[in-house]
Amino acid sequence: MNKNVITFAALLAASIAGGGLLYFRHVYPLERASAAPAPPPAVSIVAGVVTQHDVPIYLSGVGTVIAYNTDVVRAQIQGQIISINFTEGQTVHAGDLLAQIDPRPYQALIDQYTGNLERDQAQLINAQANLTRYTTLGDKGWATPQLLETQKAQVGQLQAAIKADQALVDAAKVQLSFTRLTSPIDGVAGIRQIDVGNIISPSSTNGLVVVTQIDPISLIFTLPETVLPQIQQQQQNTKAPLGVLAYSQDDTTLLDQGVLGLVNNEILQTTGSIQLKANFVNKSRRLWPGQLVNARLLVDTRHNGLTVAASAVQQGPSGAYVYVINSNNTVENRPVKAAQVSGGQALIDSGLKANEQVVVDGQYKLQPGTRVTMLHGKAAQEAIAQTAQQAPIP
Repeated sequence: MNKNVITFAALLAASIAGGGLLYFRHVYPLERASAAPAPPPAVSIVAGVVTQHDVPIYLSGVGTVIAYNTDVVRAQIQGQIISINFTEGQTVHAGDLLAQIDPRPYQALIDQYTGNLERDQAQLINAQANLTRYTTLGDKGWATPQLLETQKAQVGQLQAAIKADQALVDAAKVQLSFTRLTSPIDGVAGIRQIDVGNIISPSSTNGLVVVTQIDPISLIFTLPETVLPQIQQQQQNTKAPLGVLAYSQDDTTLLDQGVLGLVNNEILQTTGSIQLKANFVNKSRRLWPGQLVNARLLVDTRHNGLTVAASAVQQGPSGAYVYVINSNNTVENRPVKAAQVSGGQALIDSGLKANEQVVVDGQYKLQPGTRVTMLHGKAAQEAIAQTAQQAPIP
């Protein structure tokens, strides 16, 4: 009896020991694995590469487009308009007829003065013939010296009258030419200020129409006075006009390329800025008088400069930074110094190296050490578009 009890107890202990060993070898590790927290999933981002190339350095300012020339077509004489010979908004050339003033009163003056001229010319011929006869008679003693002098005076008087008549005819012809209102420059005609049948005169305030020359065209913009030495130095170095780019107000559309015409001869004391004038060929006419544009003045070129997409540069409490993607697909926060942001690209002075990968979209999900997975192609474009839609309006 005691022997059976001892045997049963030994078998029970062996079973318990075997079960414990099986638990610690197989079940317990599985329980620990299932209880351990799973690593966080990788964050989807759009990546960009730090590129190295020559980068133009621009100074940016806001400017207003002005016409290269502006002329108000006014009448120099008074008269009734009998025809309008242009269409509003039409391109006109110097000398083109814009309107016609009734020429009849001025033609009548020419006819009158011409008649006086011809009358005096006929009288001069007669007086000169008489002078010839009197001179012959005087040589023979048959005419008195007084008569001869009188005839000479009459000839001189008629010659002077003919000069006066000719001057009146010339002046009347000038007046007649003023009945044709022509364009003084090449340009675009604006809104007509007077209609056919109305009387126009030199005192008419608005004249007939305003003609503006828009190709070429000019742009006046301002920059802080602190950049004046930099501009002057670049002008001395290049010995050529500096380039200027004109962009739309949202900085997305290049309107035209021109050159710097001048730096104004004084600084605006009220604003501490300088005025600059640039000239553009404007063949496409994308610049228009009165238009507000953003101007970029090219003052230097950074050789082998480092650039990244402007969206990669973030602003934090300690300044600008970017998320750099490491070789193990984790990110680190890297402080950077940006020299300029232009055309969607940021020029980096320090903090990055060529060919490094940085995060250009999806930064709001990241912190140092976060694992990332990079989107490509259409998925990357959709992510950038979605971020743009969710961005708060400034």
